[in-house]
Amino acid sequence: MCLTLSQVTKRYDDRTVLDAVSFDVNAGERVALLGHNGAGKSTLMKIILGLIPANEGTVSVLGHAPGSIIAKTGTAYLPENAAFHPALTGQEQLCHYLRLRGEPTKHATPLLERVGLGPAAKRRIGTYSKGMRQRVGLAQALIGKPRLLVLDEPTSGLDPVSRREFYVILDELAAQGTAILLSSHALTEVEARTDRIVILSSGVMVANDTLANLRRRASLPIRLQVSATTGNADEVASKLSGDRRNGVMVDLVCNSEEKLARLGDISALGSLVEDVDVIPPSLEDIYSHFSKGGGA
Repeated sequence: MCLTLSQVTKRYDDRTVLDAVSFDVNAGERVALLGHNGAGKSTLMKIILGLIPANEGTVSVLGHAPGSIIAKTGTAYLPENAAFHPALTGQEQLCHYLRLRGEPTKHATPLLERVGLGPAAKRRIGTYSKGMRQRVGLAQALIGKPRLLVLDEPTSGLDPVSRREFYVILDELAAQGTAILLSSHALTEVEARTDRIVILSSGVMVANDTLANLRRRASLPIRLQVSATTGNADEVASKLSGDRRNGVMVDLVCNSEEKLARLGDISALGSLVEDVDVIPPSLEDIYSHFSKGGGA
């Protein structure tokens, strides 16, 4: 295991911020850490990074205590708002961090190119947009090929294309064995790009599973969108007891146990139906369900 948390509890005076949180992150695994503001995500990351201690429980980072030399050497962190000296160029800033890590400064150019900053490498960081500064932070995080990557809202300020490129890099790192713990409020992004979801609610871990398993546990309604052939929407809606939408569309709602039977009903309509889309509960639906106590 690259990261193991067991019964981690953190208190501030009489306030419990984390309550017996336990989960693992394996090599090559991408785990999304979700929760509302104040759920305990940032506190948990600080404990993992060795910045603050837990009151109870144990944390193992690469088989060692958080903040130890081995844990720090093998772990990289990217905060939501990466800050760098505005008078330095991207290349100068990265060379500085490479020297601090004992790495050759010649690695600066390939790292900046990898995050899409090659053409801007010799511009002052003070001229960079927030998204470009975030890419400098990602390049810094990639120094030394970390075995554990901890990311706090890493795509904040990135445009859609840059976000897509960012997740491609994460996919490559995971394929090479890097363990990734990613905190994000952009649920539609992480839905398709993570292997497991951990949800915190008021310091309590209320979910820890794959999205597919969480969907099964939540048993939330599934939507079926049926496209009727021209002129047949009313008949399709009547036969399926569905709701008309946008002229040719018919909406159905069912639970997971009814899905196959409803698809059979749709198929039996033959030429009256042109197409059907199955829309499972989104990660936003799942998150809302479990964060409100639906997993109890």
